[in-house]
Amino acid sequence: MTHANLPSRLSWGRDRLKLMPTFDIDWAIAQIREAVNPYPKAAMFAIAQEGYNSLFEQLIACLISIRTYDEVSLPVARRLLQQANTPAAIAQLTPKQIESLIGESTYPEQKARQIHAIAEQIMAHHNGELPADLTTLLTFKGVGSKCAHLALGVACNLPFISVDIHVHRVTNRWGYVQTKTPEKTTLALEATLPLPYWIEINQLLVPFGKHICTGKQPHCATCPVESMCQKIGV
Repeated sequence: MTHANLPSRLSWGRDRLKLMPTFDIDWAIAQIREAVNPYPKAAMFAIAQEGYNSLFEQLIACLISIRTYDEVSLPVARRLLQQANTPAAIAQLTPKQIESLIGESTYPEQKARQIHAIAEQIMAHHNGELPADLTTLLTFKGVGSKCAHLALGVACNLPFISVDIHVHRVTNRWGYVQTKTPEKTTLALEATLPLPYWIEINQLLVPFGKHICTGKQPHCATCPVESMCQKIGV
């Protein structure tokens, strides 16, 4: 592109943005709820529906899911939680036993040590009951804000936004937020997203990002909110 063409291209871009309708998040959420119905649920919501919905179970399942596809992490989490699903029961296992149960996940040896240490800390410092407290969850090695927020949201219905790569990519592609990292997306969404959607945004945008608003080749023609999307980066 020549420098002579640059002002006209910039002008076209500004005009296009002026023509874009305001992003109606209430309408968008309603459309996406319907659009993702045919697809598998986001992992933590799926396993909660199976009965593994305590804060401890959710935290452990989320830790297992880190850098692991849902298709792998879900059966792996089930296997461990069927064997031991409380801090007391996990603490009775050795890290090697835990590793053998979660072997298909990524970094199983590291995660097994972390899971065992979390259970022991809960037994030693919290009388075997994991408190529904963000600060406490973030003291555990291997637990970041994404897992802590998701566990507290799904298990305790506490208003926390969990931002993974899908939530980060989709909300920035819409132009609803303008951020560079998931951490900054969390802060931006806390400032703009209506409170009733804080937990649900992850539940919806994980399958939406996997199957419709995909990373490299989004299916814009079948997207229910295409008319409002600024398609940033597409």
